[in-house]
Amino acid sequence: MSLNKGDVITFERSFTEEEVELFTKVSGDEGSHHVTPDEKGRLVVQGLLTATLPTKVGGDYNVLARNMNFEFLRPVFTDDTIKCDVKIEKYEKQKNNRTAIMATFTCKNQNEIEVLKGDFSGVIL
Repeated sequence: MSLNKGDVITFERSFTEEEVELFTKVSGDEGSHHVTPDEKGRLVVQGLLTATLPTKVGGDYNVLARNMNFEFLRPVFTDDTIKCDVKIEKYEKQKNNRTAIMATFTCKNQNEIEVLKGDFSGVIL
């Protein structure tokens, strides 16, 4: 799989109650909104669990991250479907046989409301 400057990678997913519960145990983020359902029976997904959406690109393309910036705009709930668009802003071969990469991302829920945005940079080995 090859990337180019200007490419946009899009994917979507929902988070389950089981994933929120597991992340609660792993992270220690036990805020009541993560463990007690709201009036609609939903849990609030931890911000850092939501932030795994754009990091999927790193896993798919073997990116070793150097910087990650997240702006959490709205809560994400266990019944939401989140669409993530990652745009490659920089993709340059370097002298050391590595490739520098920088990308921006936007995540929106099923109602087209932006819930997360930011950027990351790193290298591909």
